[in-house]
Amino acid sequence: MVRVLAEGYPDAHCELDFTTPLELVVAVVLSAQCTDKKVNEVTPALFAKYPTAADYAGADRVELEEMIRPTGFYRNKATSLMGLGAALVEQYDGVVPGTLEELVKLPGVGRKTANVVLGNAFDVPGITVDTHFGRLVRRWGWTDLEDAVKVEHAIGELIEKRDWTMASHWIIFHGRRVCHAKTPACGACLLMKDCPSYGLGPEDPDKAAKLVKGDEKPHLIELAERVRAGEKLVG
Repeated sequence: MVRVLAEGYPDAHCELDFTTPLELVVAVVLSAQCTDKKVNEVTPALFAKYPTAADYAGADRVELEEMIRPTGFYRNKATSLMGLGAALVEQYDGVVPGTLEELVKLPGVGRKTANVVLGNAFDVPGITVDTHFGRLVRRWGWTDLEDAVKVEHAIGELIEKRDWTMASHWIIFHGRRVCHAKTPACGACLLMKDCPSYGLGPEDPDKAAKLVKGDEKPHLIELAERVRAGEKLVG
């Protein structure tokens, strides 16, 4: 299933825009209970105004809150960002550390955020258990665990470590584009032959195709048609 997902999403990546580890940490903090698209609308101006950890540490709270207000929970997020900046300045000379142990001690940074940063800013393999990831691996029967940390470890035993970061992207992309929470596009899914939950959504290819989202839609539908015809996408 992982190899098939790789075929379906060759361009899968972190959908938060960033150029530095600090920008990525900030973007992930802002993404809590918010879409990546909305975060990406807010961060260009934010990154321009606060390019360093010291800038967040010394930020005017009212100004910072106003800039991140569209992402929701802006007061809590402002507290996290200011605390994050201060901790980075005090403990790491303003530089984002590159280990899980150090990252999770920073304000506003949990294991999910740390793994996103490790995998996408430092090329250190990490599994990102967000809402989509947890939902899909349980739907597929890879695990029945609910706790994110336990899910991370369980799936880490199933997938080669070198693939952890990309597998997270492939699964999250699939959850956002095809395998929706309420009505998955089963009849247009490239995993239809392997998924134990096939049939939760419409099996009719035309009905299912209407549910598929994203720029990859034509590619995904074509692959699903090949699978339906009995073709194996990977050896």
